[in-house]
Amino acid sequence: MTEQSGDTPRGGTGRSAARRPALFWLLVLLLAAEAALLAVATAYLLIEILTVQPDSYAAAAAILLLTLIATIWLGAIVVGALRGRGWIRGAAIVWQVLQIAVGVGSLQGTFANPSVGLWLIVPAVLVVVLLLVPSVVAVTSARDDAPPRTY
Repeated sequence: MTEQSGDTPRGGTGRSAARRPALFWLLVLLLAAEAALLAVATAYLLIEILTVQPDSYAAAAAILLLTLIATIWLGAIVVGALRGRGWIRGAAIVWQVLQIAVGVGSLQGTFANPSVGLWLIVPAVLVVVLLLVPSVVAVTSARDDAPPRTY
């Protein structure tokens, strides 16, 4: 891709920040908010495992590890979105489907909490819709220039 004069490269895509649509920035904001809230949950779980004796240290450590991995995953999705990478759409949709599943689980059962379910489902559906909007797809379609390595 050839750069036009006056454009500054953004993560190798040659697109300037001014050309990105508002819906893209809404997507980035929602994904960053999800990542930040998951980071807060990870910190809370870490504090809990250090200060309160869990029924099972193995289960508590496993939940903490899974939450940490999910936080890193979401952070990578946000960075990839800012760089305009195409792989983020699939990764973000997978996360949103998982979030919807947890939200639906929060709506039913013995310990149902509809407000938690809605706070999980509504942003997840909005992110999926935003990921499929043509202007957002156009911004997040950058591919790596180098061919994949074959070993």
